[in-house]
Amino acid sequence: MENLVDFQTKEKALIDLYRSILNSKNCCKLALSRTKLVPGEGNPDAKIMFIGEAPGKNEDEQGKPFVGAAGKLLGELLNKIGLQREDVFIANVLKCRPPNNRDPLPEEASACLPWLQKQVEIIDPSLIIPLGRHAMERFLPGMKISAVRGKILRRNVSGLGYRVFMPTYHPAAVLYHREWLGLLEEDFKKIPKILEYLKENPTNEKEENNAGDWDSLEIGVSKHFEQGKLL
Repeated sequence: MENLVDFQTKEKALIDLYRSILNSKNCCKLALSRTKLVPGEGNPDAKIMFIGEAPGKNEDEQGKPFVGAAGKLLGELLNKIGLQREDVFIANVLKCRPPNNRDPLPEEASACLPWLQKQVEIIDPSLIIPLGRHAMERFLPGMKISAVRGKILRRNVSGLGYRVFMPTYHPAAVLYHREWLGLLEEDFKKIPKILEYLKENPTNEKEENNAGDWDSLEIGVSKHFEQGKLL
């Protein structure tokens, strides 16, 4: 019953958040050109949260994230580790489509960041997987995706507390660079073991309270996993 209550509470909070986005006067100019808002979709009580870059043409038309070719690949990768889209939560840095699918501008990402942070706060996922450099930059600024993809990184994020990340390549990028597919598959295979590790090794409350914003820590999922360390 407790899980059901949590699910319903989070679901209502997300609905209220989406209404706030729709009615916001602080959105960037992309709100004027969008067909539909693409806030995110999935299990409100998900243990895994994927964060992509921005909606594309299909997403803008349907109001759902990752519904094109990249979404198909994401679904296939999830299926290989025994998961469905309904088991996870999928969002983007931007909630509206940029013209011609260009990269997000800094001011656009900044305008949407409070919404993304609120989603993380509501869902409270055990593991956040930034897909590509633009998503990674929101939480792990200054890092290179090629250097940290597949690494398990834990950071104390201002306003959100300790969060565990595993950055990896964006499925859309892999469609253009097929040589990266094997690396992306390797990263997805780590996900169940990461969740198992985090369940058995929760963050120490005392340790969390003593850490400052953006402190970096190292965690190892198993001796076979490459540990991630920042700074």
